[in-house]
Amino acid sequence: MPSKADVKAWKAQLVAQAEQQILKLTDSDRFKQYLNTLAKFHHYSARNIDLIYAQNPQATQVAGFKQWQTAFNRTVNRGAKAIRIAAPIIKKLTPAEQQHLDTTGERAIVGYRYLPVFDVAQTSGEPVLSAKDFVKENLADHQNVTSLYNAFKDYLNQQTDLKVSEVPLATLNGAKGYFQPSTNEIVIGGDEPDNALKLKTLYHEYAHSQLHGLKSAFKDRPRAYQETQAEAVAYVAMQNIGVDTSNYSLGYVATWAKDKAVIHSALSEIQQVSNKVIELSDGLTKQLGLQEAPKEPEHDLKKLSAQDLNKSYQGLQQKIKQATDSQQKSELKTQLNYVHQEISNRTQKQLQDFVRQNPKIKQPVQDEVKQRQL
Repeated sequence: MPSKADVKAWKAQLVAQAEQQILKLTDSDRFKQYLNTLAKFHHYSARNIDLIYAQNPQATQVAGFKQWQTAFNRTVNRGAKAIRIAAPIIKKLTPAEQQHLDTTGERAIVGYRYLPVFDVAQTSGEPVLSAKDFVKENLADHQNVTSLYNAFKDYLNQQTDLKVSEVPLATLNGAKGYFQPSTNEIVIGGDEPDNALKLKTLYHEYAHSQLHGLKSAFKDRPRAYQETQAEAVAYVAMQNIGVDTSNYSLGYVATWAKDKAVIHSALSEIQQVSNKVIELSDGLTKQLGLQEAPKEPEHDLKKLSAQDLNKSYQGLQQKIKQATDSQQKSELKTQLNYVHQEISNRTQKQLQDFVRQNPKIKQPVQDEVKQRQL
C-alpha cells in the first residue's frame, strides 16, 4: 500500500508530465493534435483535457472499466494501460472551515483523486455509434453544410447582438470574411463556392467576436495571436462536426510555448469559446435533423440498383446493431423498413413479369402447396 507521500508524489508527477507536453506545443501539427483532443473531450475540464492529451493523444472516447461493460457492452483489453483523469474530492464544511475559506457554501473541493479510464481503442465488444457519426455522414451532403451555415448565421442575427451580413468576395481583398469590432458585425464572402470553407469562416469570425471584441478582456492581443486563436476555435468546431481539417494552418503557436503563462491563458480562452460554439452547433444540428440517420426516401430508393439496394439493407442492419440511442435505433429501423419494402416490391414485380412471360407454367394452387408442406 503506497504511503500518502508516495501518492502525493505520483499525483505531482502526473500533472508535471501533462505540463511538459503542453509546453511542447511548438508546431502546428502538435497543436492540431491537442485541438483534436479538445474537440473530442470539450465537456471535460482544461485539467483533464491536458491529462488525456499528455497520456494518450490518440484517445477519442474514454470511460471507466465498469462503465464500458454496463453502458456500452464492451470490455477493457487485458494489459491496457489506464489514462488517469482528475475527479474532485468534495467535502462538507464545518463552520470553522467555512470561516477559514471565507465561504457560506456547505461544500467545497478540497483536493483531487486521479481515476483510471480507458480509451475505446483499448476495449473490445459491440461497436459504438453516436449522434456525431450521423452528423458527419449527413454533412457529407453539401446541402446540409449550407443548411448548418444558414442556421448558425440566422441564430447570430436573431438571438445575439451580432450582425452577420454577406458581400461579394471581390470586395474583400482576398479575405473570406472579417469581424468589425466597432459595429459588432461579421461580414462573410457570400459567393464563396466551398460551403465548408464558408462555414469555417463564420466560426472563425464568431471566435474573433467573442475573444477580441471591444468588450473583450483579450482585445489587445497581437494580431497573429488573435488569428491563431480564432483559427483554433474554427478547427475545433469543424472537428466536432466531422468536417476535414487537414489543410488548416495554425502558425503562431511556437511563440506561445516560450511562455508558460501565455500558452495556458491562450488555451483556456480557446476552450471557453470552443465550448460555446460546439454547444450552439450541436443544438442546430439536432434542430436540422442531422443527428439522425440519413434519410433515404422512397423515390430515391427506386433509383438504386439491386446490388446497391442490398448493400443499403445490410449497412442499415449493421448500424442498428451499433446504435446505442433508442431514438437513433428507431430512425434506422424505419429506414430499414423502407428498403425492405422496396426489395419486396421489386421481387413481386419480377415474379409477376415472369408469370406473364411464361403463361404455360402452371401455378400451384394453395391446397397443393399445403399438401407439399405436409
